[in-house]
Amino acid sequence: MPVHYSQHLINKDVSIKDVLMQLNTLASDAILFVVDEGNKLLGSLTDGDIRRGLIRGLDMQSHVLDFVQEQPKYIQQGRYDLQEIVELRKKFFNVFPVVNDEHKIINVVNFRHQISYLPVDALIMAGGRGERLKPLTDTTPKPLLPIGGKPIIERNVDRFKDYGIDDIWISLRYLGEQIENYFQDGSEKSLRIQYVYEKDPLGTIGALKLVSNWMHDTVLVMNSDLLTNINFEDFYLFFKENEADFAVACVPYKVNIPYAVMETQQNVVTGFKEKPTYTHYSNAGIYLMKKEIIDLIPTNEVFNATDLMETLLAHQKRVISYPLVGYWLDIGKHEDYKKANEEIKQIKF
Repeated sequence: MPVHYSQHLINKDVSIKDVLMQLNTLASDAILFVVDEGNKLLGSLTDGDIRRGLIRGLDMQSHVLDFVQEQPKYIQQGRYDLQEIVELRKKFFNVFPVVNDEHKIINVVNFRHQISYLPVDALIMAGGRGERLKPLTDTTPKPLLPIGGKPIIERNVDRFKDYGIDDIWISLRYLGEQIENYFQDGSEKSLRIQYVYEKDPLGTIGALKLVSNWMHDTVLVMNSDLLTNINFEDFYLFFKENEADFAVACVPYKVNIPYAVMETQQNVVTGFKEKPTYTHYSNAGIYLMKKEIIDLIPTNEVFNATDLMETLLAHQKRVISYPLVGYWLDIGKHEDYKKANEEIKQIKF
């Protein structure tokens, strides 16, 4: 089980015995980041650092700062790219801190328990009433309905955490207080969760305009009622490699035609296809976008993702589709909810 990131922090004024006891508790994740009273990063400590300090003449009464590595690897919130993360992962820097502009530790990345650390903010759309799931949603908001014993929305929040997306906003309306009370500020999951409330419904993407304090240049928007094992790192790389302004994840649907289909050109038959299969793509309700395009969304108006895509195309922005090859289910109806609870044990997350 992953530990809370605070267990990797230790105050500069503790004893060496306390350091060793905390390192022992961390076991295979045994690295500590030494901080002052304000959680400002001062250095790192491992068993090896203690051993090397003792060899060169330090003792158990020496100050912690005499043992530290003064230039540990770290990344700065909102000022790193994925390639930097990939390089750290390749070089087996499995545990390292994330600091803010004041050099205070706000999280610790641990690649033994997470997949990536994406430079992305996320907004989860969780304000709908879930009318088609009544009476289940009469007193419980749809995002909190359990799938395999865990709320739908928590499965998505945990998947964000797996990919290092730890700056999260949740857009609320119907019974939103229950969701806010469930997650609170996200600190128990080593996340930073904030909330915006839609006074009136703003469509499938209009709530983006309610957030002003984005931390990164790329924003991910996702419907809260999806059950999926999408690879967010692959989605992000696809978005960047294609130099897109906006990317929409799409789910393939195959349509089998049970008859031979004639191919024609100007009413002239040019050939036949025997019982062909055609693949079409449907919007999966998951989007990546550059932060600046949020300026194109009107304030306090109903605005859907399709409206935004049409606006972007009119402004000659680059809009791309990302084929989602993993599991995906939109839990909108009772039969979807039943299916999700039946299939959850077979899904590889």
